[in-house]
Amino acid sequence: MGKAVTTTRAQESTNAIERMYITMRHLFNRGFYKPTGVSGEALKNALLLIRPEIYGSLGEEKAELNGLLYVLERLPEGIEQCRFINLTSDEGYGISHIDPIIPPKRRRNCYRIDDEQMNIEITRGRSDIYDILTHLTFLFIESEKICERVLIPETEKTIRDWTKLEKALEKDELEQSEREIALIHTANILGRSFEEVLGVYNKLSTETNPERFLRIIYWLGKLALEEELTGEKRAITFSTLLRERLGHHIHGERWANRIKKVLDKNNLLQRPIHIISANMHSVMNSFFALEALKNEFPDSNRLEVFEALSATGNEVLRNKVKEVATANGMISIDDTSGTNIDVQIFDTAKFKDKACSYNFSGTKEAKKPVIFVMDYAFGEQAYETIDELLKPFEKEKKDEFLNIVSLSIMGKAGILEGGKGDLMIPSAHIFEGTADNYPFKNELCAADFDGHNLKVFEGTMVTVLGTSLQNRDILKFFHKSTWNVIGLEMEGVHYQKAIQSASKIRKSIREDVKVRYAYYASDNPLETGSTLASGGLGTTGVKPTYLITDRILKQIFNS
Repeated sequence: MGKAVTTTRAQESTNAIERMYITMRHLFNRGFYKPTGVSGEALKNALLLIRPEIYGSLGEEKAELNGLLYVLERLPEGIEQCRFINLTSDEGYGISHIDPIIPPKRRRNCYRIDDEQMNIEITRGRSDIYDILTHLTFLFIESEKICERVLIPETEKTIRDWTKLEKALEKDELEQSEREIALIHTANILGRSFEEVLGVYNKLSTETNPERFLRIIYWLGKLALEEELTGEKRAITFSTLLRERLGHHIHGERWANRIKKVLDKNNLLQRPIHIISANMHSVMNSFFALEALKNEFPDSNRLEVFEALSATGNEVLRNKVKEVATANGMISIDDTSGTNIDVQIFDTAKFKDKACSYNFSGTKEAKKPVIFVMDYAFGEQAYETIDELLKPFEKEKKDEFLNIVSLSIMGKAGILEGGKGDLMIPSAHIFEGTADNYPFKNELCAADFDGHNLKVFEGTMVTVLGTSLQNRDILKFFHKSTWNVIGLEMEGVHYQKAIQSASKIRKSIREDVKVRYAYYASDNPLETGSTLASGGLGTTGVKPTYLITDRILKQIFNS
């Protein structure tokens, strides 16, 4: 008899991730699904098999509170109350009377249509859909856990804890004693301690909705109970326009055309253009903060100034830097295309004497660089936006090619060795779930960051389909295999695919375009307590952000 073939956890998880993506794509093409239907169950079973690090104790009987916080920051407030969730394209809701709801950690417009329906606009491609469906699947799993704990088997009755929670929420705001009693009942429902539940309550409580956490738990349980007892099913639908438009670069083309018109209007198309994908503050602050804030920080070093600018509540300081940047020719382009990617253009020929921290005075005006900073793209959106941006500008029925000299990508990523704030310098990107790989010459290297007390890792990085599905066993395999993987992110492959097709196939930009990639660690998904669900970087991210920005700018000005 032949030897039995066994699969490893990494292989099982890889298969589950593949099944999940195939199922999500199938559901999108079909146009709808029900979480408790066959397709919805397939998504839930796959997610339970994957057991993503970000979702902690998802597969256990008790509720997963850190994962719940992570998901709620990325979905619109009130979604737990909605039986019907409709994913749409940009279909004109912005001109209606309905105010958009924008999740704090995901820039997407969501509209509460009525008591039962939430519409979520998808303008950033498939990655956005995968992200939302994965988070919704997590919510449905947690919702069913609550239902199972509160419904008495073989009856239509609920446990006393649920009745007491229901009664407490008849009031808009509770007295402290009433709140604590309600939280004790809720802790019992969730299988968690009072202390754990109180911590989440405090994080979710707002001035206008102090009992938000209790209401979230109530509505998650209520809809699952109604589904079980009355057959009132929840449903996810995808609008016809969304299915027609997806993959056609509608938003990316609109975004790129507007930017090229601004560049043309300011006679910048033929100047050396350096594209930087980063945030909307580090380049501007690196240029102008020291001069703009010299009175406030006469003896401080650069890092102290940047930490002060990053601190909450320092809007006055940030505005002062922005005013100096604008006076030195910064052009701000707030997005109107639906991509949610704002842009800053710095014409260095307009920098006044001694206003900027970098010296490039010897360069002739026609050769002075234009620094083009675009906000972070999201997943596949990186390909859509850069692919459109690198195409020639059509002017009077003639193609005018942009003089793109370099592209620099700075971002946050998960690290597989080291901790939050450490640096990753990739030499190649590989695309999760495929054999696609993109080696490239990175103008940055580890030696550029010597002497700054940060660990620096060089090697391959994996572009994942979604951070929400990262599984410890797969990541360990990537890290220990000959792929030499140092970290994972969501955009690298998509940027590089667009750059390579523009420079080597379409010839719309120079073939010797310089490319720089550098990431700093936002989390370590292999370490318990260091995943994205454990919270943000705080000031830990300030040093690597500005260090990478500085190295990119120095290379640009010394090239």
